[in-house]
Order: sequence, then structure tokens, then C-alpha cells
Amino acid sequence: MKRVIVSVTNDLVTDQRVHKMCTTLSQMNFDITLIGRKLKNSKEIFRDYKTTRMKLVFNKGFLFYAEYNVRLFLKLLFLKKGILLANDLDTLLPNYLVSKLKKVQLVFDSHELFSELPSIQGRYPQKVWKILEKWLVPKQKNFITVSNSIANWFKKNYNVKPLVIKNLPTSKNNPFTESKNNYILYQGALNKGRGLLALIEAMQKIDIPLKIAGDGPFKSEIQKKIIEFKVENKVKLIGNIQPEYLFTITQKATLGISLEEDLGLSYRYSLPNKLFDYIQAKTPVVATYLPEIKQVVKNYKIGEIIKNHSPNEIAKTINKVLKNGKYFYQIPLEKAAKELIWKNQEPIISSIFKNI
Repeated sequence: MKRVIVSVTNDLVTDQRVHKMCTTLSQMNFDITLIGRKLKNSKEIFRDYKTTRMKLVFNKGFLFYAEYNVRLFLKLLFLKKGILLANDLDTLLPNYLVSKLKKVQLVFDSHELFSELPSIQGRYPQKVWKILEKWLVPKQKNFITVSNSIANWFKKNYNVKPLVIKNLPTSKNNPFTESKNNYILYQGALNKGRGLLALIEAMQKIDIPLKIAGDGPFKSEIQKKIIEFKVENKVKLIGNIQPEYLFTITQKATLGISLEEDLGLSYRYSLPNKLFDYIQAKTPVVATYLPEIKQVVKNYKIGEIIKNHSPNEIAKTINKVLKNGKYFYQIPLEKAAKELIWKNQEPIISSIFKNI
């Protein structure tokens, strides 16, 4: 049985793309080992494939990336030979070096434009990641990414075009539920550039509550805004939720939120998990005007697009969906939920891993 050794810098718990990839490869009779890191508050995980999480001394900044990459390099070096699957630029260097030393195949999955993340724009770390990107990306023969815009960017900048495997969910086959005037849901990381501060201000003009499922460095800013705009009775932070429970919460929502801002190419070309999770739960969306997200929403007619990120515009667009009602979007949601599923992309994954 062929082995695939998968690596990622998170704690594995909520990374649905990596979990789906590992599950698919396991079903294709590959022996999977998934490597991540363990944080103090990391929850236990139970998977149908092997997982290992490294406890690190450093958990942020340069020292974190340096420690993780050195530890990962050593771990990969002494593990039994197998195909290597590096998730994002922050795991690519040790995977590439080990692939050369052990003469094994490497697959690179770029979940985003890592060197263009808003958090590093104009800072020294961006220069470091750019150097690594320019050195390593053109060498990738087995290369995948999450959207057509990102694939085209890599082609334009490095003359290498990855195959596109979108962040589509597994099919749930759940019935449509009305959920009229229940609650609005945001799911995902609490980071800058997700439109959350404007959304909280907009909640002053919206009659139903907002649930925010997720965690991240922007949490304290969000809490301040909730108090500033006196919407404590409307906005609830419910933290990170295990995927199986999150789906139920999503299904019961009246609408889902995906309001990414144009803070750089990484966000501009993103196609986030949450959009497809809303679709699979048959929950209409209020979404950003950024090109990849807008294309899905417009093509399938499964929600409404904001024109800008002003609180008034967000409130107006949300209230439009609430007025239309969930049933207004039922038929388009049913169609999108049937077509936009992970299973429909598995032939691409099979063609990559079974031919290397």
C-alpha cells in the first residue's frame, strides 16, 4: 500500500479541506499520515487515518515557523518513504528538501496566496515568503490550488499553472428547512478583512440575531465593537465548533455571511469553505463583491451581493434576503448543493496521486 504523508501548520481540528483530502486518499487505498501541531487548547481528534501533532515551544511569529519547519524536516526525514503532500507555502520548504534527499514525489496544495496575506503586507516576513515562493513554486510538478484566479496568478507570475480543486464540501443530502427569522450565521476565522466590524455595526438595523462561529486574533476587536454599538443582545460569539455540529447550526440559520474585504490578492482571489458550507446546508448567503465569490453566488442565484462594505449597505442587503425569505432561494440552493460537492472533484485527485 502506497503511503502519503500530509503536513499542515494548524492543529488539524477544523481544517476541513485537509480532512477531506486525507479521507479521499484513504478511500483510494493510500496509507495516510497527517502531521500538524498541538496547542494548549487543542481538542482531541478521531480520524480513520493516522494523525500526529507536534507540541512546539513557539506558537507565533518567526520562531514558530522556524521551529515548525525544522521539526517537520526531521520528522519527514526519518519517516518511512511515501508521497509528500505539503499544504501551503509554510510547509513547502521541508517537504521539498526531503523529497529531493529521499527521491520521493511531492504534491503541493496552495490553499491561498500565502505571500499576499494582509497580515504580512509590506512587512519583512513578506519578503522572506516571497523569496521562498520564487525559489520553490516554479519547481512544483504536482501542484493544486483552490480557485481559478489563484491558478491564473501562479501561471502569470511563475509560468506554472496548478490544477484547481475547490473547497467544496461533502454531500449531506439534507432536506431544505425554512428557518424563518431564526438567526444570521458567520462561520470561519476571526481575522481582519472578513467584514465583521461593519457587520456588527449593521446589526443595529437588523431585527434577528447574529451567531459568530469561530476564533482568531481579531476576537477582542469584535468584542469591543459589540459593546460600542450596544448589540450584546443580538450578537453571540460561539467559538470554534466541530464540523459535524457546525453543519446543524448552519442548516438552521436564516442566512450565512461571507463578507471578505479586498485587502490584497490573497483575499481578492479567495473562495472560502464557508460559502460552500452554506450552500450544502441550503442556507442563502449575503456575500462580498470579490470575483470568485461573486461568480458562484450570481451563477447559482443563491443569495445577494453587497456593493460595498458600508454598514448601511450590509444591513440593506441582509434585510433584502430576510424579506425574500429562505424559500425564495430554495431551487437554486438545491441545484448548487447537488453540483458543488467534493465528490465531483475526486477524479482530479485520483489522476494526480495514481500517476506519480
